Amino acid sequence: MKKNKGIHFEVSERKILLRIMDLVMVFLGIYGLEILLDFDYLFIGIQSMSQLVLLGVYITVFATIFELYDLQKASKLDATFKNIVITASTVVLFYLLTPFLSPILPEERLQILYFYLSIIIAISLWRIAYNYLIESPRFYKRVLLVGEVSNIESLASALNQSDPNYKIIGFINSELSNEESFKSRGLKEFKAKDFLEIIHKQNISEVLVASFNTEAIISEVYRDLMLLLERGFKIRDYTQVYEELLHKVPIQFVGKDFYKYFPFSRSNENKLYIFFRRSFDIFFALIGIVCGICLIPIILLGNLLGNNGPLFYVQERVGKNSKPFNIIKLRTMIVNAEEEGAKWAKKNDNRITTFGNFLRRSRLDEIPQFYNVIKGEMSIIGPRPERPFFVNELSRIIPFYETRHMIKPGLTGWAQVSTRYGSSVDDSLVKLQYDLYYIKHRSVFLDFSIVIKTLSTVLYYRGQ
Repeated sequence: MKKNKGIHFEVSERKILLRIMDLVMVFLGIYGLEILLDFDYLFIGIQSMSQLVLLGVYITVFATIFELYDLQKASKLDATFKNIVITASTVVLFYLLTPFLSPILPEERLQILYFYLSIIIAISLWRIAYNYLIESPRFYKRVLLVGEVSNIESLASALNQSDPNYKIIGFINSELSNEESFKSRGLKEFKAKDFLEIIHKQNISEVLVASFNTEAIISEVYRDLMLLLERGFKIRDYTQVYEELLHKVPIQFVGKDFYKYFPFSRSNENKLYIFFRRSFDIFFALIGIVCGICLIPIILLGNLLGNNGPLFYVQERVGKNSKPFNIIKLRTMIVNAEEEGAKWAKKNDNRITTFGNFLRRSRLDEIPQFYNVIKGEMSIIGPRPERPFFVNELSRIIPFYETRHMIKPGLTGWAQVSTRYGSSVDDSLVKLQYDLYYIKHRSVFLDFSIVIKTLSTVLYYRGQ
């Protein structure tokens, strides 16, 4: 059997390719303006290197904020074009508002319009090419799943939805079972005896092992897996790929050897990282408090007209090491919203006031929590603190739930920017998967990514 030579791009490779080619196309667009329209606002050359770098930084940052590097959205041209226009508009605005770093405004103001349109056209042309070339079937990663039949469909569904280019072609049952168990399965099943032949015929580039009881893998499948490994074929564990593609820890598939799945980030004990985080927290908390004070007149008026009651409310939450503390928020619900006991907040909850809905969607209701950050009870980034009542309930149902309390809770976090508001046990399970991923992988880079995604949440008015 020859080793598969199919071409495919990993998630990280596609994101890097998008970023690099966005910049290359923009600079080519500017060069084209120089040649065709006697454009002199910005030119490609050593003398204008600092101005080109500034433009590149603005494009990279704002394209990230406006989700141009979200692979799910990048595969849809309509959503991509909208985000390109928003990104280009913001980039040009900021570029014009930094005159000491960017070029002097041209005498012919029409050149600014040319500059703006060249960014939109250049990136749009590249994204069209990306969709018709890189997103085409020829670059799909063709994967064969090996595992127990009972788990196959749910595993395949989770991975197929996470990455448009990750295609699970079929599966091989890794355990002994009767023929009846194979009926009415949505995913194509191949026989174990044809394992090596399938790899060649189906042009498989990766085998994914999703067996949660390795002792139950039949000898025939185990032998072929060993043979493939010896030949240098790519074989990976399901949980590894799950984390890589979905950016969350698959705790629902973790058994008694749970400790293997939680080699928590070294940053949790890194003194320099901890010092940086605390400095970051204080700096941004002070800025947040100042901004909150500036918004007080508007918030007071909105509360008077749309909330009809006290502006603030205090609620007990569970913090680091399961220690309780009082969180401060702007009130978004009617007075006495929980007369009948604690309840999940739901979408279109009739307890949420008109102004309260605005505060939640814009995330302005979180402003008073900057005080909790200053006190050291919270961080800017971390798992959202939950109420003791729900913690007690969820920790009895969901394994490892209290593990999220090993670090400080945050104003925003990986779960908040990656999934919707949790209003059920199932939603809490998903949030926990993201929280544990953050605890496991947290770093300066991941923190920065969360800040950028939080800005996207606020700007797109997605808060709940």
